[in-house]
Amino acid sequence: MNIPSFFPIFHTKCDSSAPPPPPLPPLGGGSTETATKAPPQAGDTTSAPPLPPPASSDAASSASPPPPPSSAADDDIAKAAAAVSACPNPGPLEAATWDVRRLVTLDTHDGARVDISKQLSPYFAVVHSFHLGTTMLPDGKSASYGFTAQMNDEEGFMMARVDPERGTVDGRIHKALLGGLAMGKLQVGVSSEGQNDQLLGEVDLGAATWTANLKYGSMGGGNVLGCNYFQSVTPRLAMGGEGMYIGANGNMMSSYTAKYTFPNVNDNGEEKDAIAAAAAAAGPAGEPPSYLAATYNAGQGMLSFAYKRAVTPSRVSLVSSIECSPMTLESQVSVGAEFNLTRSKMNLCVDGTGRIQSLLEAKLGREPGSPALNFAAELDHGKGVMKFGYGLNIGS
Repeated sequence: MNIPSFFPIFHTKCDSSAPPPPPLPPLGGGSTETATKAPPQAGDTTSAPPLPPPASSDAASSASPPPPPSSAADDDIAKAAAAVSACPNPGPLEAATWDVRRLVTLDTHDGARVDISKQLSPYFAVVHSFHLGTTMLPDGKSASYGFTAQMNDEEGFMMARVDPERGTVDGRIHKALLGGLAMGKLQVGVSSEGQNDQLLGEVDLGAATWTANLKYGSMGGGNVLGCNYFQSVTPRLAMGGEGMYIGANGNMMSSYTAKYTFPNVNDNGEEKDAIAAAAAAAGPAGEPPSYLAATYNAGQGMLSFAYKRAVTPSRVSLVSSIECSPMTLESQVSVGAEFNLTRSKMNLCVDGTGRIQSLLEAKLGREPGSPALNFAAELDHGKGVMKFGYGLNIGS
């Protein structure tokens, strides 16, 4: 049976074969006859569409798109990257050897010390401090109480401490100035006797590779004027100095400091940046790397060296300090260590006189603000003095 005979055959445009594309226009000196020639019809099988002429190398090179124009933002980024120095900011001169001084002079005590802190708001906190059964108070008393209030925000903080037993009030104010380009500091201390009252104002300045400090005030019954400057000379070497005039006794004091940061060496013996390695291992806060610092005090004629070795960043640190007088050849050496565990911290210190100090701090919980229990001990075999104490920190 012929099926198409029963149904009409409808032809649509989709049933017919697609027409070939029209020929490309001629290049340059092509013939106008080819350009005006009509395209072949669908049923014309004798003529084929002409092939386009091969593109020359000059035409191909001219057809490549031009590079995008540089924007103002790209130019600013390039200028900022070129202006960045390889030397880092060395930090304040007072903190150049703070890691070593913290471990060779431990805050040991005798008796019982309790600190109870309370966070009243995100910006305001108070602390009650008790010290019982101690022999370390200068007035011979065995107990003391202090109240501290602190308020802070993004631009600075204010702190005040009151000791009703001794009749003293101490205060500090830190405030960012000039949009964060400088930091202003004010330190106040008054007492009921009025002999040890002091007022000291400071301004901290800094840039990408240096820091400076200016201070002026009244201390010890006379005016005090001082300044210091700390500059990164190379990515690992920083040098600076400090000068201070004390009006109470008319002394002029000056000191000079040089600090060299050692590179870290990995397991393959390759050196890597100590600052980047320590920061990556310790987290966002980071940890100062290993360094050696030398300080010469011209007023006292003392030469001191401070060395810190970060054995395991944020875990184990070893420090040593030596002070000597080139004129009298007297010296004093101290060695300290710090061990940070998951919920505890152990600090040890031994000096050349045979004095041993230790401080153990243990967290009583994993949550932030958990109470902390600490034990302190000091053994001075040369003087035959032994001190033991414990403390408790409660609050956030």
